[in-house]
Amino acid sequence: MRDFTVAIYRQLLDGLKGAGFSFQTFSDYLKAPLPKTVLLRHDVDDRKLHSLKFAQIQKEKDIVGTYYFRMVPQSYDEGVIREIRDLGHEIGYHYEEMDFAAGDPKKAIGIFERNLEQLRKLAPITSICMHGSPRSRYDNKDLWKHYRYRDYGIIGEPYFDLDFKSIFYLTDTGRRWDGKAVSVRDKVEGNGGPVFHSTGEIIKGVSGKDFPSRVMINFHPQRWTDDPNLWLREKYTQQAKNMVKYLLIKWKQ
Repeated sequence: MRDFTVAIYRQLLDGLKGAGFSFQTFSDYLKAPLPKTVLLRHDVDDRKLHSLKFAQIQKEKDIVGTYYFRMVPQSYDEGVIREIRDLGHEIGYHYEEMDFAAGDPKKAIGIFERNLEQLRKLAPITSICMHGSPRSRYDNKDLWKHYRYRDYGIIGEPYFDLDFKSIFYLTDTGRRWDGKAVSVRDKVEGNGGPVFHSTGEIIKGVSGKDFPSRVMINFHPQRWTDDPNLWLREKYTQQAKNMVKYLLIKWKQ
């Protein structure tokens, strides 16, 4: 079976449920973490209808997830946000203010306040997550060197509020599960555990004794499709992006 399809995504969810995992939103995990649990995190960078499809599948399986929306046209859609909210999932803000403000924290926090207010008209927002902006010179997490997100009623940001020594992190960045070499900012410290390349390998591994009991899985739903033409386009586009990111990382070293 081809990887990064909706079909294999369904199999992954079934495999996790079959292995006895519970599912929590990020905010719920911070409030009361369960002993054997999965946090399904979705970075809605593009093709927002793909994220809606994921949310509908999860609803069918009585599963919850967290969806982080950017404030750009390819992500922000009030109708989609409301639908995902009404399906019982958590809506969060995928912020990129330092990029928007060209590194000016004072300007960036003003943008953040306006965007957060706008998004909160659609859903309660208690968590945020930075957008990696791999082609930008600015790290969006740097905004919090100057301000406190808890002053805005935010209880958590995954890169600051998860101990990745105790929760296993998997991300499809680079359209692969072992894409650390081509990830500019989607990296965490202390993340030990098994290494997987494909979704099929994860499905086989979830029932094993070495698979961790607490996991955050980060999806970029725009990469997942059963449409053969779109699947091929995404595959080869991502391969080109990975080469650029790899060279960028090497240049910075």
